[in-house]
Formats: sequence, structure tokens, C-alpha cells
Amino acid sequence: MISVKNLSYSYSNDEKLAVKNISFEISKGETFGFLGPSGAGKSTTQGILTGLLKHQMGDVMVAGYDMKKVQNERFNKIGVSFEQSNVYSKLTALENLKYYADLFDGPTRDPHELLKIVGLDGRENDRAGEFSKGMKHRLTFARSMINNPELWFLDEPTTGLDPAIAATIKDIIRAEKAKGTTSFLTTHNMYIADELCDRVAFIIDGEIKLIDTPKSLKQKYGKKLVEVEYVKEGQLYKETLKTVEDADRQKIADIVKSYDIQTMHSKEATLEEIFIQVTGRELI
Repeated sequence: MISVKNLSYSYSNDEKLAVKNISFEISKGETFGFLGPSGAGKSTTQGILTGLLKHQMGDVMVAGYDMKKVQNERFNKIGVSFEQSNVYSKLTALENLKYYADLFDGPTRDPHELLKIVGLDGRENDRAGEFSKGMKHRLTFARSMINNPELWFLDEPTTGLDPAIAATIKDIIRAEKAKGTTSFLTTHNMYIADELCDRVAFIIDGEIKLIDTPKSLKQKYGKKLVEVEYVKEGQLYKETLKTVEDADRQKIADIVKSYDIQTMHSKEATLEEIFIQVTGRELI
């Protein structure tokens, strides 16, 4: 669905590059995470892929369209949920979706259904300008699905949402993936990327440092540990032991054999810890 080869971009049309010679491929039905801190090049890349920024250097194919050429029909195939909501404040929630639906050539989804699944049912006839920041974000998210996009761009999809609504948004993303939708998810939130993405790319200072699955990254860079709580002579002890060292493996076996185990579970590195390890930078 997306092919990027040697993409570079400069806002000042000089050698100061916001994105530097990056390449990646995204298959149909894949949820691809583009991860990095603010200023890393995430939004620039997304802007080029969606056509909001003019193509400069490299080869970019999006949903079968060459981004060097202006082809407005490509917008029928893509949906974009922006981090910063840009709904029409004077229109109601329902009017916003109906207006946007009229911009597409093909069939669109029922606006009432979309408002319901993002938790805005009952607020259909309220003006968007009266909504909270989180409600506007949900309306923007609903709008991005109105044209049944084959390719879905999601920019920080759970930002500013309470945990219950954020969980609903993640469930919607999973449901759309099950239908075959391809998603390009930009975020600095490693936890949502770990939950939703088939593969992730780490980008820093406009350069991609690596691309892999979350599972492979944890196996390669994460420490293999077991955390165990056990009772010894009436006292509760807690230890973290390495499963790759013989002495620790023997100690784990001795604890299991000799003491009353309270809790025992494996412990793996988070994507955020791995990002810092690989890039030397924090996600701020």
C-alpha cells in the first residue's frame, strides 16, 4: 500500500533536511507504527504521504498513486485522523460528517453509526465548537472513517482521551484492521504502538534507525528476566533473576522447589526502553 524509497524533504529548500533519505514498505492490511519524539520527522513524512506537503526528493507510491503527480482521486482511498482537530466549529457533529462525506466520489458510511462508535451519540446536533478537546478529537477520528478508507493515517489517535475512550479507539482500530484496512500510525506513545502495530519504525532527527516487529525488538534488545515473589521463613522476598545465566537459572529452580511462590512472571523491556537504547534519545 505504501512504498517509500530515498525520501528527503527540506522546508527551506536547501540542505537542511527534516527527513533524510528514508525508505520503507507497508503491506496491505498492515498496521505500521512510525515512532519518535516531537521534531523527529513523523509529521513531515505523513504530510508527504497524504499529499499535504509537496513531494521533493525520492520515490513515493501511496495506494497505487505516484506522489510526484497530483491525482485528487487518491483521496477517495485514504482517511486521515489528525492530532490537532480541525472540525468546523459552527457546524454540528452530524453536519460536519455529512459535509465531509459529500466530498468523496464513492460510497460513505452512515454518520450516525460513526458518531455512536466514538461515543458521541446524543450529541449529533450540538455544534462542534461547544465540544471539549477530547470530543473534537473523537469527531475528527470518526470523520477519517467516513469514506471507508483502504489506507488510514492515524496521528496520535488517543491523545487527550480518558482511558475508557482511548480503549474504545484502540478497539475500533483493531476492528478496521480485521476488515483489511492498512494503517500508518504516527506516535510518541510506545505503549499504543506495542498494542496495535505489526511493525514499527524508529525515527530520530529525520532518519530511520530501524524497522522491526515489537516482539523481535524485545527479543533482540530486551533483557530476559523473571520476577519472583516467595515466602521464606515467614518473610516475603522478591527477586529479579536473569534466565540466560546459569547461576540465576539454578536459583529460580531452587526457589520453586523449596519455597511458597506468591507471584512469578517474565519481565521484558518496553518499546520505550528499547527506543532509548537504540537511539540514545528519550521520547519527549
